[in-house]
Amino acid sequence: MYSYLALGDSYTIGEQVAFPLNFPNQMVQLLRQQNIAIADPVIVATTGFTTDELQAAIRENNINEQFSIVSLLIGVNNQYRGRSLANYEEEFTQLLQQAIHFANDNGEKVFVLSIPDWGATPFAEGKDRMQIATEIDAYNAAAKKISQAHQCHFIDITDSTRANGNKQIFLAEDKLHPSAKEYAVWALRLADSIVATL
Repeated sequence: MYSYLALGDSYTIGEQVAFPLNFPNQMVQLLRQQNIAIADPVIVATTGFTTDELQAAIRENNINEQFSIVSLLIGVNNQYRGRSLANYEEEFTQLLQQAIHFANDNGEKVFVLSIPDWGATPFAEGKDRMQIATEIDAYNAAAKKISQAHQCHFIDITDSTRANGNKQIFLAEDKLHPSAKEYAVWALRLADSIVATL
């Protein structure tokens, strides 16, 4: 029986969608459909979390066990609050090292998802969408480089959020967060990567 820890923010907990329809739960269902025995995900994520807030939550949850699979998706709130790239790189590295530790010190079992581009959504109306995209690209480039340096997987989902960001069916009611349909895209990409690794 595989175990799975999902670390993140609103995009991991699934703000505004039913809990079974967030991407960690959809991913688990996809693996089960392939007859892979996997437990329900353990999720440490809250809407609005920045890298340091996720670190604090991990400490507060006092997680001591090891997991077969760990996913990490964090950083959009750092960008939204105007924090520096250097700060993100430092705190993301610490979180990734923590994730690797949870994966029995095996980077191959850690899957980092890229930060979605909220600037593509109707919520960003009136904001500088180009600047948002540029900053998110910089964050993602840093996360990818750090992930690869630690032998972890990096899965790009930003392209999907840009392609679907203005389509109502892919958005939750707040016109900012993804709907279950968008999470299904992420879940499939994550499941495919996990199956290839397992």
